[in-house]
Amino acid sequence: MKEQLRSQLADADMQAAPRALLRAADRAREIARQTGTPIIIVRDGILMEIDPDSDLLDQSETHDTVRDQD
Repeated sequence: MKEQLRSQLADADMQAAPRALLRAADRAREIARQTGTPIIIVRDGILMEIDPDSDLLDQSETHDTVRDQD
């Protein structure tokens, strides 16, 4: 999994991009909780409105792998 989260580009900014995207997703969930707004995602080609605390919006294995690298 770690290989999937690494940019193939040598640029240091691009190496940090996957972690930055995950931080942005965490912040979006936090704001959605505070405002009572659902999170909009596309899963398997289906547009879904999901409560930010829902199990459907799980912290995937990929997310945990990136966090372990920090």
